[in-house]
Amino acid sequence: MGAELTAVLFGLAAAASWGTGDFSGGVATKRNHVYVVVLLSHIVGLAGLLALIGLFGEPFPTMRDLWIGALGGIAGAVGIAALYTGLSQGQMGVVAPLTAVITGIVPVLFGVFIEGLPQLHQMAGFGVALFAIWLISGDNGLTGFRWGDLKLPMAAGLGFGLFFIAIDQVSDNAILWPLVGARAASIIMMFLLVMSARRWERPVRTQLGRMVLAGIFDAGGNAFFALATSLGRLDIAAILSSLYPAMTILLARFILDEQITRRQWVGIAAALTAVVLIVI
Repeated sequence: MGAELTAVLFGLAAAASWGTGDFSGGVATKRNHVYVVVLLSHIVGLAGLLALIGLFGEPFPTMRDLWIGALGGIAGAVGIAALYTGLSQGQMGVVAPLTAVITGIVPVLFGVFIEGLPQLHQMAGFGVALFAIWLISGDNGLTGFRWGDLKLPMAAGLGFGLFFIAIDQVSDNAILWPLVGARAASIIMMFLLVMSARRWERPVRTQLGRMVLAGIFDAGGNAFFALATSLGRLDIAAILSSLYPAMTILLARFILDEQITRRQWVGIAAALTAVVLIVI
């Protein structure tokens, strides 16, 4: 299997993992403060990354890689806090699609700047993928849309996009350690936010499992994305990873018995078409 195809598979695995983590975190945030959910899930994610390092024995990286990872972690923490807040406030029809589209666009523009234009069929795949993301996660459209509703998705999308860019800038042989730096920085930032805002509250016991799952799958998505960028182009990895709303919607269908609309089925078909265009 070639490196480019492997990178595509890792990008899709990142989307599946992040989508699962977002579903778990979004549900947990409905009964817990978003800062508490992010803090606890990131602690779980950090423990998981350290366990993987112990298992695979990745050598300690340069301080440059750790600092880049830490900066990416701060950006990602801002993004996930904004996303979870938006989802918990019932604005999914605006927050989810705009976040995902902005998440994809930011690293694509950066990738074009540093790596040049991708092939024509891949650019077509990017466009189809962005359209698919909008269809899949925007089941409510923009009904009742207000310009103030842009704040959370823009913050979330920009945060995730900057995280993608940061992880792409680390050394090719540094995969897990920069993610440890990212998680450590995000945990410190979220802890300070919790303390300064006096938002700490005892987590609802029935939601602890969902917080653990959110942390595991979010860290797993980060690892898959780092592997994808180490083997392939940033823009391809970012676009494929940004298809994560499809997994969130499918889980909501099978676990919460939410109906998938015709618009979302069209989006899922468009996402599959986009993957084919990007891979060929």
